Amino acid sequence: MKYENVQEYYGKVLQGSDDLQTNACCTPDDVPEYLRKVLAKIHPEVSEKYYGCGLVAPNVLAGMDILDLGCGSGRDVYALAGLVGENGSVVGVDMTDEQLAVARRHGGFHAEAFGYAGPNTVFHKGYIEKLDALGLADASFDIIVSNCVINLSPDKPAVLAEAYRLLKPGGELYFSDVYADRRVPTELLEDPVLYGECLSGALYWNDFENLAKAAGFSDPRLVEDRVLTIENPEIEAKLDGIGFHSATYRLFKLALEPACEDYGQTVTYLGTEPNDPAEFMLDKSHIFKTGDKVAVCGNTFMMLRDSRFAPHFDFQGNFDQHLGIFAGCGGGLPFETTSKPANTCC
Repeated sequence: MKYENVQEYYGKVLQGSDDLQTNACCTPDDVPEYLRKVLAKIHPEVSEKYYGCGLVAPNVLAGMDILDLGCGSGRDVYALAGLVGENGSVVGVDMTDEQLAVARRHGGFHAEAFGYAGPNTVFHKGYIEKLDALGLADASFDIIVSNCVINLSPDKPAVLAEAYRLLKPGGELYFSDVYADRRVPTELLEDPVLYGECLSGALYWNDFENLAKAAGFSDPRLVEDRVLTIENPEIEAKLDGIGFHSATYRLFKLALEPACEDYGQTVTYLGTEPNDPAEFMLDKSHIFKTGDKVAVCGNTFMMLRDSRFAPHFDFQGNFDQHLGIFAGCGGGLPFETTSKPANTCC
């Protein structure tokens, strides 16, 4: 599938979310209240051209420098701009002129809505596989996000490699995308609707995890996922039984081990992140209640200690004594296998 096909689909075929033919681009209903307040300030034209499949607003964002890959009309850029504060910044990259035109129209509107002296956002036209062409410096971002876009890339390893290059040590790639339960036949890549609807370009989830590890992201962490039911008989027939999930992963730029190893370490969440006073979610398998002392593997220990999360935890232990494999980090198929109701399509 060529870049021009994607630009055509998102720039001309889709004029709004009502033009989508499947439910792949849907966002869960249970948006946190603090994020709901920010989203309520987004300009209507920006929201109307939002085609994401998840929420890309990780925790602990104040003062962060963020890059959004495939920012489209800027919905997530502006939401994140409201969360990082006036001392943070958000850069959006997209290749579709029509989408960027919408995004660029509303910088001043959102700065005023958030009470800032001026915009803390910038938009670039470019390809997410070729970020070096934009002159973005190595190790210049705390967080990189993307919302249902990497599946559209013809060179996914390059996207991951560029993200790794641009992240600061301890930074993370936090993104939502569509994944298949098997490898999608290559002939389906030529179907512009299947590709534009984020289906035929979706990676088999296990292939994705191996690509992430090859790029340097040693321990991919699944944050949340949901079954995609498609709900379009004609498209379902073309897919011939392939199952799809929308999923959010976080990948850290840290020197992590290939497996979860046990060093007898524990962590305690202090409850000091204002938006998460009762509990802190690292990933689907690691939700830390305030004040609870929790045993963790070495990788989880480093994800919390050697990242922006460190001030919010108390750490006990070191890496002096190895106790074998850590049994509490799961394995096998990471996704849910049954669909859940109550999704709001974008």
